[in-house]
Amino acid sequence: MGGTAGGVAALGAQGAPHAFWAWALRGGFPELALEPRRDIALWYGSYIQTYLERDIRSLRQVGDLTQFQVFLRALAARSAQLINFTEMGRDLGLATNTVKAWISILEATHQILILRPYYANVGKRLVKTPKVYFTDTGMLCYLAGIRDLSHAAAGPMAGAIAETTMTIEVLKSYLHRGVEPRLYFWRTSTGDEVDLLIETTSGLLPLEVKTTATPSPAMARGILRFRESVRNACPNGYVVHTGDVTLPLGGGVVALPFADL
Repeated sequence: MGGTAGGVAALGAQGAPHAFWAWALRGGFPELALEPRRDIALWYGSYIQTYLERDIRSLRQVGDLTQFQVFLRALAARSAQLINFTEMGRDLGLATNTVKAWISILEATHQILILRPYYANVGKRLVKTPKVYFTDTGMLCYLAGIRDLSHAAAGPMAGAIAETTMTIEVLKSYLHRGVEPRLYFWRTSTGDEVDLLIETTSGLLPLEVKTTATPSPAMARGILRFRESVRNACPNGYVVHTGDVTLPLGGGVVALPFADL
C-alpha cells in the first residue's frame, strides 16, 4: 500500500512485534519522538493538564474538569469500540446530551476520531452506531493506565490499540498529502465486520487488523464476506498484522505488516 507518514512505517528496520508495541506505547507526538529519553507518563500527564486548563476550561459545556477527566479515561477504555452515548452516560452518571457535547469537544480539538459505519446496502441488517478512536496511541495507553510493553501487547486492550493505530495512521497518511479521506467501517448484526474501509477511485478498500505475527487465511473471512455483500468493494483487501511477513491469504486478500501499511 505504500508507507504512512507516521512512525509505523519505520518499524521494518527494527523488527516488527516489539517495535510496533514500543511505538504504540510512546505515541506520535513530535517531542516524544525526538527525545526518546523523555518520560512518557510525565509528558502525557502534563499534556492532559495543559489541555484541560487551556482548551477545555474555556468551553462552557464543561463545568467540572475532574469529572471530564474521568470521562476521558472511560472513553479511552472504549477506543475502537461502538460508542453508545446513553450507556456511557448511565455508567458515568452523566446526561446523554452531556456525553454528546463532550464527545464533540474532543472531536473538534482533534483528540478523537468518530468513524461512521458504511451501510449503503439498506437490504442488510447493519450496525449503524459509530466507533470512537483516540488520535494518538500514546495518549490512549496513558489514559487507559497502560505503562509497559507486555501490558500493551498481551493485555485486554491489545486489539483496540492495534486497530486504533491502523485507523489513525491511514487517516494521517491522507491528511499529510492534503487529501480529506473518506473512511468507514462495516459490521452486520450477525457479526461479520471489517475494521476499516477506504473509499478509493476503484471502490471501497477493506482493511482488517490482527494482533498476530502468524496471519492465516481464516483472518480474511470478514473481508471476503464484505466483498460478497457490497457491490462497490475493491477486488483486493489487506489483513494488517503485527508480524513481519507479507502473505497471500486467498481471494485477493494479502496479509501485510504494519511497517508496510
